[in-house]
Amino acid sequence: MSKKRVVVTGIGLVSPLGNTTAETWDGLLAGRSGVGMITRFDTSQHRVRFAAETKNFDPLQFVEKKELKKMDYFIFFAIAATREALTDSGFRITPENAEMVGTYIGSGIGGFSVFEREHTKLIEGGPGRISPFFIPASIVNLASGYVSIYHGAKGPNSATATACSSGSHAIGDSFKIIQRGDAIAMICGGTEGAITPMSVGGFAAMHALSTRNDEPQRASRPFDKDRDGFVMGEGAGVLVLEEYEHALARGAKMYAEVIGYGMTADAYHITSPSEDGDGARRVMLKAIKDAGASPTDVQYINVHGTSTPRGDILETMAIKRAFGEHAWKLAASSTKSMTGHLLGGAGGLEAGITALAVHHQMIPPTINLDNPDSDCDLDYVPHVARKADLTHALSNSFGFGGTNAALLFRKV
Repeated sequence: MSKKRVVVTGIGLVSPLGNTTAETWDGLLAGRSGVGMITRFDTSQHRVRFAAETKNFDPLQFVEKKELKKMDYFIFFAIAATREALTDSGFRITPENAEMVGTYIGSGIGGFSVFEREHTKLIEGGPGRISPFFIPASIVNLASGYVSIYHGAKGPNSATATACSSGSHAIGDSFKIIQRGDAIAMICGGTEGAITPMSVGGFAAMHALSTRNDEPQRASRPFDKDRDGFVMGEGAGVLVLEEYEHALARGAKMYAEVIGYGMTADAYHITSPSEDGDGARRVMLKAIKDAGASPTDVQYINVHGTSTPRGDILETMAIKRAFGEHAWKLAASSTKSMTGHLLGGAGGLEAGITALAVHHQMIPPTINLDNPDSDCDLDYVPHVARKADLTHALSNSFGFGGTNAALLFRKV
């Protein structure tokens, strides 16, 4: 049986640059930072006092007031991004097609703020104070579950929790579901809402976060020699993937075609990438092989590029090993320099950005790249967005536990 072709027909983005796809894309092309001082909680006792928060996000635009206590922010973000993606695609879920429309939305952490709130209730008032909505408000698969319920999607309903690869794995798995004919469309991506006291404190305790409290907008600086860690972000990226012939028949707009998906493990360390970037090298090549493409076909990579001292060097090394001489001919930018790192939501956001780059033939920049690390010597599109002739673009995501994902997009 021949494989179905799969295209992106809708994109919904909620990010620190804006609560819509258009606002996010405009912010990226303008090279604007979404990072600032944390407003959600008192940071006076924290080593790290800044993050990339969403701005002016109102859950009541997307859910009824009585639903607020039943959900965490990672669910709100997914619902908002899904509404935009479906509206953008023009895809209608009906009783006739509902069983062939699925939801697949990942999150690395899930309802962290709910965990913290309910734990405080437990300590202060005992178990009788715990909300009956605690569990469904916090478990990872409820973002996908609520989206399924809200829109009547009765096909595959799943979620990934593969740390910072979650969104990319959800999209890649959805691609395969449509490719083998088990759905005509999938609502898929990643979401995260974990800018909380314990989460920020925990990542800071690992020395994973930048501590540039005096200039937060300059803190996320992938591939710069003065980088000192990543910046936490929040939001969601949700795509509507659709079987090509179905999209064609209804005259749908097509941003890009998904043609390849790779998954690998480093099998090395719980938080650190393998010494030679081998897992990242293999995952890019697997996505390219899955597509039946060649490394020389790729013109752009939306890199994982978190702004950590080791990670950026190892991803650079992996690109060189995967692409050989072609590594110096392609562009590779990190949009985390502007959005921060959305953890489990990063893959969904960045897949959407990569599809937009192919659609608009524009490469977003890497900002704050003022003093390039000598070991990071590829074309990282510093400071300014660039017009480009893009036919193939990769999106990379790597997560704690050594889990890696790569998605290959092609111009339709």
